[in-house]
Amino acid sequence: MRLSQFFLPTEKEDRSDAVVASHRLMLRAGMIRQLTSGVYSYLPLGLRAVRKVAQIVREEMDRAGALEVFLPALQPADLWKESGRWDHFGPELVRLKDRNQRDFCLGPTHEEVVTDLVRKEVRSYRQLPLILYQIQTKFRDERRPRFGVMRSREFTMKDAYSFDATEEGAELSYMKMYEAYARIFQRTGLRFRAVEAETGAIGGSFSHEFMVLAESGEDVVVSCTDCTYAANVERAEIGHPKGKNTPPPSSTGPMKKVLTPEMRTVEEVCNFLGVEPSRLIKTLIYVADGRPIAVLVRGDREANEAKIRRVMGCAELMMAEQELVEKITGAPMGFAGPVGLKGRDLIILADREVMEMVDAVTGANEGDHHLVHVDPRRDFSVDRIEDLRVAVAGDPCPRCEHGTLQIWRGIEVGHIFKLGTKYSEAMGATFQDEKGQERPMIMGCYGIGIERTVAAAIEQNHDEDGIIFPMAIAPFQTIVLCLQKERTDVREASERVYGELLSSGIEVLLDDRDERPGIKFKDADLIGIPLRVNVGAKSLSQGKVELRHRDTGQTELIEIGSISQRVKEIVRDKTERDPGSCS
Repeated sequence: MRLSQFFLPTEKEDRSDAVVASHRLMLRAGMIRQLTSGVYSYLPLGLRAVRKVAQIVREEMDRAGALEVFLPALQPADLWKESGRWDHFGPELVRLKDRNQRDFCLGPTHEEVVTDLVRKEVRSYRQLPLILYQIQTKFRDERRPRFGVMRSREFTMKDAYSFDATEEGAELSYMKMYEAYARIFQRTGLRFRAVEAETGAIGGSFSHEFMVLAESGEDVVVSCTDCTYAANVERAEIGHPKGKNTPPPSSTGPMKKVLTPEMRTVEEVCNFLGVEPSRLIKTLIYVADGRPIAVLVRGDREANEAKIRRVMGCAELMMAEQELVEKITGAPMGFAGPVGLKGRDLIILADREVMEMVDAVTGANEGDHHLVHVDPRRDFSVDRIEDLRVAVAGDPCPRCEHGTLQIWRGIEVGHIFKLGTKYSEAMGATFQDEKGQERPMIMGCYGIGIERTVAAAIEQNHDEDGIIFPMAIAPFQTIVLCLQKERTDVREASERVYGELLSSGIEVLLDDRDERPGIKFKDADLIGIPLRVNVGAKSLSQGKVELRHRDTGQTELIEIGSISQRVKEIVRDKTERDPGSCS
């Protein structure tokens, strides 16, 4: 491909609305252009990278035994009502009506459609297991599209769905996809980690997210310093404190009510009473599927609503409105406490740390008053003691004896779920087992964001000059720069090198534009092609050309007759021994 004939509108300056590196560089490198908020057009350079990722995904899905299909994006509401998600998926679901006023949606995912397909065709256990996948456009009406293609309203996803007759078979399908995902992200050259995660709107009993490690990531992830445990912060468990086998001592004095006028926040109360936030018990009033609950956490901790939902087994959890808080506690917001709440009609959940506290402070359920010298084991009772808080760095690992948790940021590029029978039972996707009995199929689902994977690769691989593409997903493997187009010998040598690379099977871009060398150097660095061959008069006088590696900046002088062979060796080496890892 000749750059003089290629559509590559690069830009010198960053866009003011582009915050993260991938968004800035994909715009500057002429890979994408925004049509409207959260909706992007992919230009030739960007589309080539997207297709590289899609091809790796397709190869690994096929290798794992999955079969490719292509399902409709336009989905009837009736299917979503069968699964129960029409009313529960939320405002992200793009809803529309046809000319007959029938309800439809543009698919954000395809559990309902694929379950409908399989329930009509699969009758016997002999037809299972079955894994179907597609690479297709999805639509989600994000409230705040941001970070370019990282969180957009229209995007390409690889979504796969497994159907099994037994739990053992479902576990095998899940692990096949887990291993396939690891191979995919290794091949794309990403540094990633698989972490335990929440199931969210997709549902199911268990899931893993595949996180690309990047400071710009929206997700917070914890991992153990000593073992392989890792989880999204929403899912992260906290181990029991090491070496605490005896109960803490009791408070030294009797509980006492003190005046705290207009002191509502943790900071205000602690400053007024001269105590640390770790001494205060926060009492948070929630509504879980319509039922009020009180959640107790330490003053310096944050309640983990995902954990609370799991403990309560509820579909919907929200903070109680002020009117309900006052009705339950008898006090304005900011003065709630667990003492005396037991007799009121609600469930009280306490984080494990709360029950280890000594000489605590809590709201008195009375305006402008708090209680001091509170002993949780003496002065109030709770219904359940659970792990209810957000994990922080230094917390004990829940899986090993000596490890502690550390915090890092990541970009979710893949997510796999154990769905169980959530959709098959709701939609009647059954099969006959060996005894002729009807049983629901056991399902799993598995997604990868194709464009997001490209963006994540850029977040991990860039410098002040531009993108540094991993070889496996680079739009081109090599770019040849004709540095003095006005000279016949340089033009002819550039054409020779370009032709030999093409004949060798190398994906090559020839910069044959009538531009200064400096502009060509800057554009080559910006678009991130892994190898650059500089053809100029100085090196040609020695019968050589210059080969530059984009990732290291290393240069080599190569005999012009050997350049195609050298490039082939590097491409093969970088493709076969990619830098991706799950460390």
